[in-house]
Amino acid sequence: MEGKPQIRSIVSGVTASRALIEAALEHRADALLVHHGYFWRDENPCVVGIKHHRLKLLLQNDISLFAYHLPLDHHPELGNNAQLAALLGLQPDGRFGENELGWLGTVPAALARNAGELAALVELRLGRKPLLVGDPAQPLRRVGWCSGAAQGLLAEAAAAGADVFLSGEISEQTAHVAREAGIAYLACGHHATERLGVQALGERVAAEFGIRHRFIDIDNPA
Repeated sequence: MEGKPQIRSIVSGVTASRALIEAALEHRADALLVHHGYFWRDENPCVVGIKHHRLKLLLQNDISLFAYHLPLDHHPELGNNAQLAALLGLQPDGRFGENELGWLGTVPAALARNAGELAALVELRLGRKPLLVGDPAQPLRRVGWCSGAAQGLLAEAAAAGADVFLSGEISEQTAHVAREAGIAYLACGHHATERLGVQALGERVAAEFGIRHRFIDIDNPA
């Protein structure tokens, strides 16, 4: 969405919620950079209700909105999965799944030797206790991960050789799939696993164009 012709200050956040827009206004941002924007597939395109109020705030205050969803998950350096690997010390060496959104790799034994220790590492680094489905003693020969709502990649992660798979959300069937596929699953939080990419992108944009950048974390328990 187009706003001011010149951008001097940008605020980044996970989702273009009303709370984030209001925070951007408080910080006098010219533009908002997010992972979750608007107009999703199969969503009602009518600009009414919540969507109307959000867009009205942006338009009235001449704030640009830039949203990058799957490209920000996929990016090999600034993406959510790349940044999650860096934060947790995961060592990527492969991809799997549609569009290769799923990542594969290993965890140094010094950081975690089994699923339980990996869960503790996630809690320490992400500041959120993950839900572990499976045996905490499951060895970590191969690890798969994909940020956000990628629990549907669980069976593919197992087929690709992962002993443990990390994502954000969990569905009712996820627990059954994990047990029957013999893979441990860590639901680490959709929001928690997708705070990293947009921060890295914001910092890169700020450095490249000489503008101010501030990441604002609107808490979300999902």
